[in-house]
Amino acid sequence: MNDVGVAIVAFNSDQVIGKCLDACLAHGLSRIVVIDNASDDSTRLAVLRRPGVQLISNASNHGFAGGVNQAMRILDTPLVWVLNPDVVIRNGPHSLAREFADPVVGAACGLLEHEDGRAQRGFTLRTFPTPAALAFEVLGWNRLFPSNPVNRLYRCLGLPFDSPCDVEQPAGAFLLVRREAWQRIGGFDEQFTPVWFEDVDFCLRLARGGYRIRFSPAVRARHAGGHSVGQVSRKCQQLYWYGSLLRYAAKHFRPAGKRVVCAAVVVGSVPRMLVGVFLERSLEPLAVFGNVIRLAGRCLFSGRMEDAAVSRETGAAVG
Repeated sequence: MNDVGVAIVAFNSDQVIGKCLDACLAHGLSRIVVIDNASDDSTRLAVLRRPGVQLISNASNHGFAGGVNQAMRILDTPLVWVLNPDVVIRNGPHSLAREFADPVVGAACGLLEHEDGRAQRGFTLRTFPTPAALAFEVLGWNRLFPSNPVNRLYRCLGLPFDSPCDVEQPAGAFLLVRREAWQRIGGFDEQFTPVWFEDVDFCLRLARGGYRIRFSPAVRARHAGGHSVGQVSRKCQQLYWYGSLLRYAAKHFRPAGKRVVCAAVVVGSVPRMLVGVFLERSLEPLAVFGNVIRLAGRCLFSGRMEDAAVSRETGAAVG
C-alpha cells in the first residue's frame, strides 16, 4: 500500500510495539515511521529489529501530538495511519483506504477490540464532548451512572457497530488521516501536551473545516490500552488529563460552558482528594488536587490554559 504511511508515537513501548509493527508489515504497510519520545527501555531496539521501519529518536518527550506531527512531516504518502504502539491490525486496511475516494473524507477509522475480541464500546467512537458531558465526567456521574443519557450520547453507547457510517470523534489510537486535511487545518495542536484531548480537538477542527470522518466496522484491530500512560505516575496522569480537558474547554466552549466545566472540576476534585487521602493514607492527594483546582481557577479567570501553568503544577505534583 504505497499510498498509506504509518505514524507510531512510542514511549517505553518495548512490550507491545513489536506485534504492532509485525501486523503492519504483514498487511503490506511498509512506509512506517516510529517517533520514540525518549524511551528508557528497549523500544528503539525492538523497532530496529524490523528492517525498513524508520526510527526517529527524540532526546525529550514531544508528546503525542508533537510526535504525530513530526511523523507527518516525514511521510509523503496521501494517507497516514496514526497508530498507538499497542494496536495490532487484524484485517481490512485496504478497504478503509477506499473510504477516501470521496474528497471530503478527512479521516476514517475501524473498530477497536479488547484482547478477547469484544468491541471497545465507549472508546472506539464518541461524539464531541459538550460542557455537560465533561461536567458529568469530572463529577464522576458517568462512572456511577453509566447509562445516563448524557453519557450514552457522549460515548455512543446506543450506536450499533454493524454498518459503516459518519462519526464525530474516533479514538486517535487507530485513525487513518488524509495528509492534505491534516496540513490544511494545521495538524495536531501540540499545546495538548503530553497527551489527552489532542485527537478530540483534531477531529473537531476537521469537522469545522468541512471534512467528514468515516467508521468502517469491518476493519478491526486489537488494542491493549493505556500502555504508555501506564508508564507515568498517577499524580502526573491527573495533572495531564485535567490540564488537557481544561485546555479543550477553554479553546472550544463559550464562556458559560467553560465556567460549567471549571466549576465541575473544582467540585469533583474535593471528594476525590478526600477519598485519596483516606485510601492512600497520604497527604499527596491534597497537593495533586490542589494543583488541579488551581488549574481550573486559571482557566476560569484567564479564559485560557497556559503551558507554563500546566508545567508548574505538574512539577509541583511530582516534587
